[in-house]
Order: sequence, then C-alpha cells, then structure tokens
Amino acid sequence: MERMLAELLEKEHFALPATRMAFVTGPRQCGKTTLARMMQEGRRSQDLYRNWDDLSFRKELATDPYGFMDAYRPSHPKRPLAVLDEIHKFPHWKMYLKGLWDTRQGRADILVTGSGRLDLYQRGGDSLLGRYQPYRLHPLSLSEILGRRFSPDRDTFPRIMEHVMKGADAPSREAEEAFTSLLRFGGFPEPFLAQSPRRQRLWLREKRERLTREDLRDLTRIQMISSVEQMVELLVPRAGSLLSLNNLRQELGVTLDSVRLWLAQLERLYYCYRILPYAGKLARSLRREPKLYLHDWSEIPEEGKRFEYMMASALSRWRDFAQDWGQEKLGLHFVRDKEKREVDFLLTHEGKPQLLVEARLSDLQPSPALHYFAAKLGGIPKLLVVANARRPGTAAGVRVLPAAVFLSAIP
Repeated sequence: MERMLAELLEKEHFALPATRMAFVTGPRQCGKTTLARMMQEGRRSQDLYRNWDDLSFRKELATDPYGFMDAYRPSHPKRPLAVLDEIHKFPHWKMYLKGLWDTRQGRADILVTGSGRLDLYQRGGDSLLGRYQPYRLHPLSLSEILGRRFSPDRDTFPRIMEHVMKGADAPSREAEEAFTSLLRFGGFPEPFLAQSPRRQRLWLREKRERLTREDLRDLTRIQMISSVEQMVELLVPRAGSLLSLNNLRQELGVTLDSVRLWLAQLERLYYCYRILPYAGKLARSLRREPKLYLHDWSEIPEEGKRFEYMMASALSRWRDFAQDWGQEKLGLHFVRDKEKREVDFLLTHEGKPQLLVEARLSDLQPSPALHYFAAKLGGIPKLLVVANARRPGTAAGVRVLPAAVFLSAIP
C-alpha cells in the first residue's frame, strides 16, 4: 500500500536537490521501513539501505563509516536515496549524520527513520540544527486507504473546513467497508491487512513486549521495566478520560516523578499522547488535567470509546500534517468545565477556536454542551461525527456527518 507521506516527500522535500535530510518518525510498526524501502525501489537505490540492527552495518561503521556511500554507483537516472534505519540507537548518531551530510550530501538524498521522537535521543554529538526536517508517519488513515492525496499548498484548513461543512454526498460502499475495518483492527498495517482477530491479538502482545522490553531498555535509562509494563496495563482503561498521575502513582506504589518520567518516555516512543483542555477565556473551564489517548485504538475493547480514539488519532494526524508541511498552526483540544459539560474535540487555527467536534457511535442528537460551548466561543461551527450514520444531515442546528465521510475528507 502506497503511503501519502512517500508521495509528499518526493514531491515536496526531495523535489529539488534537498537542502536537508528528511527524518521520519512514528510508532513502531506503523510502516516507516516499508515506506523508505519502497521509495528506494522507485529510485533503484536499494543498496543504500542501512539498518542499525544489522550487525554487519555496525562493523562497517567501525572500519569505514561512509564507505557504502562512497562505493555506490547509480544505475538509474533518478538521484539515489540513502536510508538509515534506527540509526539513533548508535551512541554517536548525531555526529555520524552530521559528518555524512556535510561531506556527502551531493551524492544522494538522505532519509533517516526512527521509532521515537528526536528529543529522546540527546546523547551527545554535534548539533544537527539546520540539517534535517522532521516528519511524522501515523497509522493508516481512511483517506490514505481510499487513495486520497493532499497538498500542503492546496488543502489548507479553511478549504477542508468548507468542504466538510458543505459536502452532501453519502459515503461510498468502499469507504464504509474501509472504515469498519479500521475501527475493528486499527490503523497499523500488519493487523489491518491481515483482518484476523487472532493475529491481531498476537500482534498487540508482541508490540507491547517489544515496546517495554526493547525500546525502553535500549533508548532510556529506566530500570523498573516491570513497573512500566504494569503502568501500560493501567493506561488502557484510563485512556480517553481525565488523567490523574497521582492515582497512577498510588496504584503503582512509586514516586510521582517516576510516573511523570515513564509517561513522558511512552509518549516519546509513540505509544500514547495527551490532549490538553482548552481554557482561553472560558469561565470555570478545566485548565490542567489532560486526556490520554493511545496511538493504537484497537486496544480499546468498548466500541464507542474505540471510535473516540480513532477520531482523536485522525484529528491529531491532521494537526501534525499542518505543522510538518508548514501550514498555519492547527491546535487540538477538548473542552470541559467544572459543571462537567464537555465536548470531545476543539480545533483551533492560529490559536483561535474554529470547530467543535463530537464523536458518537450511533446517537444522532447533539449534546447541550455542544451548543453551550459554541455560543461561549463566539458562535463557531459545530460538527457531530457519527460512526453508524448513513448520510450527511442536520440535527438541532448541528451539522451531522457519517464518520466515513469526515475521515475521508481530512489528511
């Protein structure tokens, strides 16, 4: 399956001789290596692939660190692409990449992939400032599965908003089927393509074990891995709700600092993420307690919650698309006040509230909180996205969209 990010990298980042390396990060097993290898195949430069987990490459680094690049002779008119996979596990990776870029950038474009955010790997070496551009690869999206493509210049937030709020087409059968599969099996390519509950359970078990026993062990200084594994189990039922670190601390029997550290590392390794409340000028609104979500919504047993997670992931992907490709700033929040009125999501554009979004499994009636907060925020648009709705419509003055329509319309 072709990923949208691959096309964007070729058309936008590598369109001209690149002035920077491209860094692609994202959750483990979301398709980074496959994306990189497919891009190399398109340029017939597969011989320039190197992976830190390959012992022969580690030996190569010790004796002739840039020899693979010097010895390469292009066999295709396209500019070759060099891929360095998981190179951040190398203790001196920053110095190595700086030297590679400064001395050999004219020989090939360079793509670096990793299963964690760059701020995790501050282990010395010289600065890479100005030498790379970061991009994020998310799990599969509905628009990606359907082959929709988005341009950073054309598909701005106002334009997508106009299309979403005015479009009247019912979802196609293909979109409905793809949405049902995404909701059931999640957006990670292996379980999604397998479409097997048994294989999905095996995949989830392996993913958790590799996250805690390999990634955290290799890339952090955390020693209490068994306690982190216990915390991961505790996070699943808490996801989608207000997150209390103090409650986690009490259940785990550790210090608050330990809980903060472990959660931060899990976020940096793309296991989970937090959405912050929007306060702005709203009276009596929550200002501190975030909500926690998992990148893999298929871990959530209850279907309604799973759909909310899927929506959170889709909106965060849209936000990251805007940031990674230089569009105006898009923000993602939820809204809740001390009277427990709440709306699932609020999108801001350049810091200004623009769209309130509720996610529902079947209920076509918007909540009173949606009207209340829309009025308090200056009469901004309201949207109810329903997983099981058959066609677009309106209910109590609120735009109602089938999830398959909305998710296929955003990056």
